[in-house]
Amino acid sequence: MPAVKGDGMRGLSVFISDIRNCKSKEAEIKRINKELANIRSKFKGDKTLDGYQKKKYVCKLLFIFLLGHDIDFGHMEAVNLLSSNKYTEKQIGYLFITVLISAGSDLMKLVIQSIKNDLNSRNPVHVNLALQCVANIGSREMAENLGTEIPRLLVSGETIDSVKQSAALTLLRLLRTSPDLIQMGEWTSRVIHLLNDQHMGVVTSAASLIEALVRKNPEEYKGCVSLAVSRLSRIVTSSYTDLQDYTYYFVPAPWLSVKLLRLLQNYPPPEDPAVRTRLTECLETILNKAQEAPKSKKAQHSNAKNAVLFEAINLIIHMDSDPNLLVRACNQLGQFLQHRETNLRYLALESMCLLATSEFSHEAVKKHQETVITSLKTERDVSVRQRAVDLLYAMCDRTNAEEIVAEMLEYLESADYSIREEMVLKVAILAEKYAVDYTWYVDVILNLIRIAGDYVSEEVWYRVIQIVINRDDVQGYAAKTVFEALQAPACHENMVKVGGYILGEFGNLIAGDPRSSPIVQFELLHSKYHLCGAATRGLLLSTYIKFVNLFPEIKSSIQEVLKSGNNLKNPDVEIQQRSMEYLQLSTVATADVLATVLEEMPPFPERESSILAKLKKKKPSSVPETAEIKEHKHIPQAQISNNLEHASSPPSSQVSFEKFALSSPFLHSTPSNTGVSIDLLGLGSSTPSTTNKLTSASGLLVDVFADNYPTASNGLESSGLTLGADESFKKFICKNNGVLFENDLLQIGVKSEYRCNLCRLGMFYGNKTSFHFTAFSVDIECSDRISSQLNIQPKPVGTVIEGGAQVQQIFNVECVEEFTESPIVHIKFMYSGAQQKISLKLPVTLNKFIESVEMNTEVFFARWKALNNPQQESQKIFQAQNPMDAEQSKAKILGFNLSVLEGIDPNKDNFVSAGILHTKSQQIGCLVRLEPNLQAQMYRLTVRASKDTVPKAIGDLLALQF
Repeated sequence: MPAVKGDGMRGLSVFISDIRNCKSKEAEIKRINKELANIRSKFKGDKTLDGYQKKKYVCKLLFIFLLGHDIDFGHMEAVNLLSSNKYTEKQIGYLFITVLISAGSDLMKLVIQSIKNDLNSRNPVHVNLALQCVANIGSREMAENLGTEIPRLLVSGETIDSVKQSAALTLLRLLRTSPDLIQMGEWTSRVIHLLNDQHMGVVTSAASLIEALVRKNPEEYKGCVSLAVSRLSRIVTSSYTDLQDYTYYFVPAPWLSVKLLRLLQNYPPPEDPAVRTRLTECLETILNKAQEAPKSKKAQHSNAKNAVLFEAINLIIHMDSDPNLLVRACNQLGQFLQHRETNLRYLALESMCLLATSEFSHEAVKKHQETVITSLKTERDVSVRQRAVDLLYAMCDRTNAEEIVAEMLEYLESADYSIREEMVLKVAILAEKYAVDYTWYVDVILNLIRIAGDYVSEEVWYRVIQIVINRDDVQGYAAKTVFEALQAPACHENMVKVGGYILGEFGNLIAGDPRSSPIVQFELLHSKYHLCGAATRGLLLSTYIKFVNLFPEIKSSIQEVLKSGNNLKNPDVEIQQRSMEYLQLSTVATADVLATVLEEMPPFPERESSILAKLKKKKPSSVPETAEIKEHKHIPQAQISNNLEHASSPPSSQVSFEKFALSSPFLHSTPSNTGVSIDLLGLGSSTPSTTNKLTSASGLLVDVFADNYPTASNGLESSGLTLGADESFKKFICKNNGVLFENDLLQIGVKSEYRCNLCRLGMFYGNKTSFHFTAFSVDIECSDRISSQLNIQPKPVGTVIEGGAQVQQIFNVECVEEFTESPIVHIKFMYSGAQQKISLKLPVTLNKFIESVEMNTEVFFARWKALNNPQQESQKIFQAQNPMDAEQSKAKILGFNLSVLEGIDPNKDNFVSAGILHTKSQQIGCLVRLEPNLQAQMYRLTVRASKDTVPKAIGDLLALQF
């Protein structure tokens, strides 16, 4: 607490000592209540309190509030302290107001009037106190009332330097919170000229303010360019003795230099030749100084010097007009690529990505190709490796495309899970953009699928099909290559999709070879049929009917497959329908009709590549805007008719070649006849879990586990819950997918879907080492109570996980009745001869079985009042653990599976929600009201439900999110 010692407020010191000496929480609360009663009586009864006493009691209230207790009085006494002429009393008054009075308080008008009085004071200390209060609160009302006072202070010739600094930063705060209310008008030119001020502190503060004003209205403030260049020139050419008070470890005014360089990046290169020449000299000087021997071995010196250097390089890249500067910048960054500091390597790679897009420096960047490739292979930090991938992508052109694509493919086999999907997209784009021979492009895409099939998105394999269809010269090669790829014992499902489509269209081009005769092609594809999901099976059925047209000699073999009970009676309605329609088509249609319906796909029209669009959406900064890659339109599921129309969707082979979703069979009592149902998991295959390198056969990408969850340490605990697991588990309350656990050996990911009282949860166990895990087992521990509340049926999992592999395990969960505990999953395995054990909570919580409900005001209040039994309500008042942001709170409530009902509560800051909890035998209505108290940083949460055990369970879970 400021001023306690100097002022000798003995009563406050004694009170603080008493609190610190309390042996229990109860004793502390008792002492605080006693003091609050005393202060309240003093404020109410003693009308002769002087300023010192008021200050002392206000200080005590402030201390009590900082301990976490509510303060609901004393605000007026704090406002009264603002009128005092004593610094310490005024300081405590402003401190109390800043901490305890909200922007919407009724007292704010009195506070603003006191601030106005202090801003007009001749005492600069009082002026600074008032400015600090405005900067800390920064309310809209303050901007309205003080928007003209503060600029006047800033440009006045009578204002001292320290006040100008505070005024500039205070105005910046108001500009950020209420930009529409701050109009500089007549003071514009005078604010710009603050860059010429003699006091470096004023210039530093003004530079931040001017940059914010420039972003708001660049044209009005373009006069700052010449002044910024002039000031920068004086700093850069000065020695550290010239600016001794503003030199940081032998670097003159580094913070101001960075601000000025950043300010200049809001404008094109200066038009005035003299200013442009002076700026070029400044940038050359900064580059020259970077080559000088360091004047100190301390990290602060190199950090300050490099901060200025990198901002200067950013300005050089922004201007993109001086070839000499761009090449010099590239060479300077090249020296950092092998620097021992990880941050410097990261920043160098990031800046070189931008330099690679300039026509002047692209060739200079390419000279560092080998260094970047080495960095990609040897760098220990994944973020630096990702920047290396970005740089390789940016520096790629026709001269080095094959080499870079080959290196990226080689690295892809051992790349981190988090960057694989992005790498696949980049390789696919480069292969298409720089393909001179499209047979090379086909080889690259098939290699992508082989190496990282689970990370090859639909856009990538759609694209290779579109290109093959549009280019006659590559169709035979594509059919031969994909036929050979399908002969591998372990073949990824995406390869089967590509093979099914291409052979269905162009299998006749290789049918003359006995090794790839029609029956061989059919048997090869059908050998993969039972290992694939429903989407791929549907595509293969369409391939088979294509074969009936291409190869009439194998018609009977195909009809046997179509009429098998496994297809005609398949629980998936799409497979049923295709089998039946294709069987009838092959039976009743004449050869001419069959040839017309199943004729070869026409070329796709050109348009922008969906792969490039996806990469831009995923990571805009890493995709050059000038990339010229065209894309063909997709074709949707077509109807069997003579008039087949083109539309925008995945590529289709005219008869139902489309992407399907799959719905878990146990979620439906009867098959839907509305077509394809959505599966959030992609886990609908009924085949036993299989091991695929790096990801599971379900297509669940480890990339979806990119959240930064706590990870356990290397040593796995032998009993109890693993370190960090509880925090990860809490985050699953409002999400279905993510990483549940990760350490140096194992990554455990979860992906789940819920419908009514049923859950289908996939656990993915990824071996991060190069050694096998043996004796792998997963056991579920359920108490008698949990066993009666949840019905859990885990699928078996293999006992061995190969090095670098991942296996999946499916849990079918049924909510029998409401529950408050989660089962424990015990994972055991042997690694290097040592037994490892991990114990985690299964991330299944009660709220996952809630379905959100919309209702109007009348219905809500009618149901709220009907739930008037005390046992039907649970109320919690608790301290906010996270920032109280309205949008984040809304997102958490929606993630909790509750609706957010607008216009129900008269207080717009409150949230009102509704939902239905589904159990095996009941549907339980739940109503929720969340009331945030921004001033006290606390919440009141009220939950009502039609069953008395539910409100507390729901309230306890929801409170954890706030």
